Amino acid sequence: MPPPKPKSQGDQADAAAKPARQLGFAALFDVETPAARATGERVAERVTTAAVATGTGARGGRQEMDLAFSEAAELVATGAADRTQPALAREPEPGDALGAAVAPAPRVFGVSDLVRAARLTLEGRFAEVRVEGEVSGFKRSGPGHFYFTLKDEQSCIECVMYSREASRVRFTVTDGMAVRLRGRLTIYEGRGRFQLSVAAIEPTGAGALAVAFEQLKQKLQAEGLFATARKRKLPFLPRRIGVVTSPQGAVIRDIIRVAHRRFPMAILLAPTPVQGPAAAPGIVSALGRLAAVPDVDLIIVARGGGSMDDLWCFNEEVVARAIAACRVPVISAVGHETDFTIADFVADVRAPTPSAAAEIAIPMLAELHADLAQLRNRGARGMMVQLRQARLVLERGRTRLGDPRRLLGERRQRLDDAVARAHRATLRRFARLRAELGAAQVAITRSHPHRRIGAQRAHLVAARQHLVSAMAATTQRRRVRFDALGEKLGALSPRRVLERGYSLAFTDAGHVLTNARAVHPGDRVRVLLQRGELGVTVLETRPQDPGEPDETP
Repeated sequence: MPPPKPKSQGDQADAAAKPARQLGFAALFDVETPAARATGERVAERVTTAAVATGTGARGGRQEMDLAFSEAAELVATGAADRTQPALAREPEPGDALGAAVAPAPRVFGVSDLVRAARLTLEGRFAEVRVEGEVSGFKRSGPGHFYFTLKDEQSCIECVMYSREASRVRFTVTDGMAVRLRGRLTIYEGRGRFQLSVAAIEPTGAGALAVAFEQLKQKLQAEGLFATARKRKLPFLPRRIGVVTSPQGAVIRDIIRVAHRRFPMAILLAPTPVQGPAAAPGIVSALGRLAAVPDVDLIIVARGGGSMDDLWCFNEEVVARAIAACRVPVISAVGHETDFTIADFVADVRAPTPSAAAEIAIPMLAELHADLAQLRNRGARGMMVQLRQARLVLERGRTRLGDPRRLLGERRQRLDDAVARAHRATLRRFARLRAELGAAQVAITRSHPHRRIGAQRAHLVAARQHLVSAMAATTQRRRVRFDALGEKLGALSPRRVLERGYSLAFTDAGHVLTNARAVHPGDRVRVLLQRGELGVTVLETRPQDPGEPDETP
C-alpha cells in the first residue's frame, strides 16, 4: 500500500481552520494565503472565547469581544480586497515562490455592518441554548412582548420573548420566578446589545427572592402582624403628615401637590434612600425620627415603581417590624397598584400609589365645608323637632296630672280595698284549712292509728307547707303592691311639693289655710317649709275673688 501523500501547506491550514469554520466564522477563511487562514483561525478562537465570556457575565468579556470583532472585520476586509482589487507590486520575500502582491490597506467597516457580522456569527454558534436562572425586572409591552433579565448569583443576561412565542406561555411570569429558557443568543442591532431571544420558557420553582418573600410573609402572619384587629384607624384631620421617601424622586412632589390641592397642611419629610443596601436601615431610622415628633399624626412610606429587586428594601423584616411598632398609623404606598411588599401587609392602610396615599390621608377642604353645612342644617331641624315633641309631652302630662289630692284619695281607696280583699282571702283560707284539719283529725280518730298515722302525718306536713307557701306568696304580692302604692302616694305627698319650693300655711287650730279670708289681721299662722316651719303674724289679707264665700278652718 503506497504511503500517504504528505499534505501541502494549504491543506494543513485548511485542517487547522476547520474547527474555527464550525464556529460560524466562515468569512474569515475566504482569503487566499495560508498565513491569512491561520490568522483567521486565531481571530475566530478569540471571538468565540469573548462571546462565551460575555454570555456568562465575566468581567471584561464584552471589551474582549469588541476587540476580537474589530480584528475579524479587518481580516474579512483584507480578504475581500484581495478578491476584488488588483494586487500591488512588492518586493518578493525570501521563500515566497509565488511572488504574491502586497495586500491593500484594510477596509473600514460601518457600525451596522460590524454589528450585523457579529450577530450572524453569534447566532450561528449559539443557535439553540438552554439556560436556567431567576426572572427580574419583568415587563410586558403593548403588543405582548416579554422583556426581562435572567440572573443567578454572579451574572445576568437581557432576554426578550416576542408575542408569537409569548402567547403560548400558559402561566404568569413574575419577578423572582426560577425558569428554564430555550432560545438563541443574538445581538440587538439597534443598540448593539447582547441578549437572548427566548423561544420557550418553563418554571423550575420559585427564585431566591420569591422564596424569601413568602417565608417572611408566613412568619409575620403567624405572629399576627397582618391581623385586621391591630390595624389602626387613620386620623380624620392630622396635624402634620410625615413622609418617608427619597428627596430627589417625583414621589414627594406628587404628595405635596395633592396635599396643596385638597387641604394645605404641614408635611415633614424624613429623607432616606429607597433602593440599595442602605435603604432598609434608612427607612427604619426615618420612621423613628418621625414618630418622635409630637404633632406628627400620620406617616406615609412611599416609593415609585420598580422591579422586585428595586423594591426589596420594603420586604426586609426590620422595616416591617418598624412599621408595626410605629407610634402613629402608617400608610404604605410602594410601587404601582400591582406591586405588593411586606410593608403593604404590615401597614395600617395600603395605597396603590403615593398620590392615592395623599388622597386617603388628606380630606378635601370643600367637602368638609359641605359636610359641615349639612350637619348644621340637620342639627337645627332635629332640635326643632325635639322641641315640638317635648312641648307635646309636657301638655299631655299636665292634662293627665290633674288635682293631686284627688289622685291621692283614689290611691288610698284602692289600697284599702286591696288590704280588705287580702284580709278576707286570708280568713277564708284559714277557715278552709281549719275545716280540712278538723276533717283530717276526725278521719284519724276513726281510723286505726297504726295503719293511718304515717299517711296522715305526710298529708298534714304537705298541707302545712302548702299553707305556708300560699301565705308567704300572698303576703309578698300584697307587700310589693303596697310598697308600689306607697311610692306613688309618696310622689303625690305635699312634702314633695315643699321640696319644689312651695310652702303650706296652717291656722292656730292646725287646719290647712287655703283662702285669705279664713284669717284676719293679727292672727298667728304657721308656715311649713321643706325644712322647718315659720310662725308669722298676719298683717293684712288680700282676697283674690271677692265673690268667693269665706272658708272657715
